[in-house]
Amino acid sequence: AKGLWRREGAMRAVLQRVTRASVEVDGRVVASIGPGLLCLVGCAQGDTDEDAEYICRKILECRLFSSEDTGRAWSRGVRACGLEVLLVSQFTLHAQLKGHKPDFHRAMPPQEASAFYARFVERVRRSYVPDRVSDGVFGAMMRVQLENDGPVTLCLDSRA
Repeated sequence: AKGLWRREGAMRAVLQRVTRASVEVDGRVVASIGPGLLCLVGCAQGDTDEDAEYICRKILECRLFSSEDTGRAWSRGVRACGLEVLLVSQFTLHAQLKGHKPDFHRAMPPQEASAFYARFVERVRRSYVPDRVSDGVFGAMMRVQLENDGPVTLCLDSRA
């Protein structure tokens, strides 16, 4: 298989270290954060609670930040630093190109994905500090603005 990810049926996330990020829907800002992680999240057919737990844990614990005490790079996660998280649902992470046209059949169907993603957002909030976790609007056409810090971007697959 060609492409960034080779596994089928795995929850995906793109983590971007940011100094700030926001989501706008219909010209109105619906979520914004300061320093932390912007996480684009794609749910696939067959995703389970175990997949959601894996991605949640990586978002909160992945060592993408420097220690303020020692200055050592890559030593602290969002939770350890008390930073913010912005989650944005993005089914297009499961696209496959058929010629020049994207095919989304591997993405979880919208109604199922809406409930699964809502449970995922709640899982991240319960696992961290609820008011430090924001999210966009599932299924909406969103404008996402961000200022990368680094830039640092990681692609995660729950079944790598």
